[in-house]
Amino acid sequence: MMSEATNHVAVSTRVRLARNLEGRPFPARTLRRQDAEDVVLSVRKALMKSGEYSFYKMSDISPVEAECLLEKHLVSPDLIENKVSGAAMISADESVSIMINEEDHIRQQAFAKGFALDEAYKKIDRIDDVLSRNLKFSFDSELGYLTACPTNLGTGLRASVMLFLPALTTCNAMKDIIREVSRLGLTVRGAMGEGTSAEGYLYQLSNEVTLGATEARILQSVEDATVKICEAEMRTRRINYERAPLLVKDRCYRAYGILTNCALLNTQEFLKHLADVKIGVSLGIFQEREKGGLDDLSIRVKPACLNALAQKDLTETERDGYRAEYVKKMIKNLIITE
Repeated sequence: MMSEATNHVAVSTRVRLARNLEGRPFPARTLRRQDAEDVVLSVRKALMKSGEYSFYKMSDISPVEAECLLEKHLVSPDLIENKVSGAAMISADESVSIMINEEDHIRQQAFAKGFALDEAYKKIDRIDDVLSRNLKFSFDSELGYLTACPTNLGTGLRASVMLFLPALTTCNAMKDIIREVSRLGLTVRGAMGEGTSAEGYLYQLSNEVTLGATEARILQSVEDATVKICEAEMRTRRINYERAPLLVKDRCYRAYGILTNCALLNTQEFLKHLADVKIGVSLGIFQEREKGGLDDLSIRVKPACLNALAQKDLTETERDGYRAEYVKKMIKNLIITE
């Protein structure tokens, strides 16, 4: 359910399904390399007729390429560390990522821009149907899908929405929100998942457990919480603006000025000023030519992705200079200031 609030607060949506193959030990307990490689082969074969995928074997890709995939949330740190049998199949538009031999044999992920739980779920549900027709999943009539971690038992479904929450963060409301959503069986984590900080005021809202709840119920609970948090964020932004409109405008314009004029720009400084520009868009101070363009930009200028964009391994200073030039050009193209 899109609204003005979710439109300016929800950055992206992900729906993930955890699955394991019947009769095979979980990846962490798979000692025989051949068993692990058989899993990779089985998944690749099952997906051959369901679309175009690029295949990545963690033992073969470079550290920069692995880090770039991580920055895009297409793979996890655990998968990257599995150099023996870890692999991923990623769609051409990067809206689907199938991780193989991570914590579970199969971690299916579908992504969508903005607040789009239904779109992401339908996409991954179709892929799960393809896999289930060709593979035998570990399933118990009482427990549901069997997974390596007990919190994924049942449906194996984890639905998450990335939220941009600068106003609620700066007014120290996040502790209360985290406590409240935990009562609903949900959790709030940093942008890169469990144990990470909320860089750029980005948080992941997702369901905590999957056992004892239907997929529809999980999706609805995440949707309801997302809408409430988005409305609270936009309400707080407007209150701050009404109290001190010139101060807010000044901060937004200063951020725009730095991003379009600096010669060096590190990641933290970029995220700080990008947040103020995004606030300006949400309050009507600026206009964004391309919906989601600023969020896409925030991924493209992360360190590894920037190296890939430059097609060479940049030093830190070179990278900050390259980022400044790239951001300058993109911000001017994306933002209308008058």
